[in-house]
Amino acid sequence: MLNKDEIKNIIPQRDPFLMIDEVEEFVPGESATAYKDVYADEWYFKGHFPGNPIMPGVLITESLAQTGAVAILSMEENKGKNALFGGINNMKFKKMVVPGDRLKLEVKIIKRKGPIGIGEATASSNGELVAKGELTFAVVNN
Repeated sequence: MLNKDEIKNIIPQRDPFLMIDEVEEFVPGESATAYKDVYADEWYFKGHFPGNPIMPGVLITESLAQTGAVAILSMEENKGKNALFGGINNMKFKKMVVPGDRLKLEVKIIKRKGPIGIGEATASSNGELVAKGELTFAVVNN
């Protein structure tokens, strides 16, 4: 299990935009499983939506991307680099994410060619599918 400080040794995101709290397991270059605890005082709930807080789908997607970045950037040859979005394909949102939810974020790298790759990404909460899709990334120097 990696905590936030250990995650920050792998990926460059920082608060308030570090969107994963812990990593349960990862295999460099292959997969990662992480968690995001969703709290009522998250910065984005002030405007999305007042009186009806719902985690934005783009931030669920970002949480998944950061999980995939742990898998890619933990590879020896990618240490100190960054993984940028190259595309988001077939992302579907099936359930709202609200304060009190604990997101389980799973990314499996299904294709890599040079600095470009694709991850199959799934988010769930309480055993229910929240979001699923494919994330294309590009590894770049910082």
